[in-house]
Amino acid sequence: MDFEEYLPMFSQLTPSQQQTLRETVVARKIAKDEILHNGSADCAGLVLVKSGQLRAYSLSDEGREITLYRLFDRDICLFSASCVMQSVQFEVMIQAEKDTEAYIIPPYIYKRLVEASAVLANYINALLASRFSEVMWLMEQIMWKSMDRRLASFLVEEARLEETDLLKLTHEKIANHLGTAREVVTRMLKYFQQEGMVQLTRGTVELTDRKKLEDLAE
Repeated sequence: MDFEEYLPMFSQLTPSQQQTLRETVVARKIAKDEILHNGSADCAGLVLVKSGQLRAYSLSDEGREITLYRLFDRDICLFSASCVMQSVQFEVMIQAEKDTEAYIIPPYIYKRLVEASAVLANYINALLASRFSEVMWLMEQIMWKSMDRRLASFLVEEARLEETDLLKLTHEKIANHLGTAREVVTRMLKYFQQEGMVQLTRGTVELTDRKKLEDLAE
């Protein structure tokens, strides 16, 4: 098992701590659309993404979603172990956007190691600060950036991630990412289509003028 290379400070842990991880870490495959972590309802543990793509999102009481950030190859998912992070009080859902392979450190092992290892604790604190910075950046986008610019930015980013201008996205899915209503997305996409920036078909959005979208996003 090669999970050690996905935990940057592994070599700085004590031999006994390294052995504990080797004996308890679990390799897992997560199917596309599977919920890995369901807020406070469960506690998956610390997730090291080997390959694939995860989405961290928040869910309102009315059922509206908004994407907080995404996790890719070699990223570490902290909030899937939020049950042992008493300072984290908000609900975060983790879902696989693509078939994903990951290593999972059980929550009780993660808690024991963080309490015993200053090296690991410092790394986790730095990672936590980075994640909160991403969430704060998102809040700034919501407060200060118009919906047409946010939507343009999202489409450009999706095209970059998928390496194609033909995106298989429903209006509902886009709305879930952006934390808005489907009707708002539909209205905005129709405007983009009128302006020659996209072409809409059922279940797909094709970027026909990426440069114009990039200019709008900026």
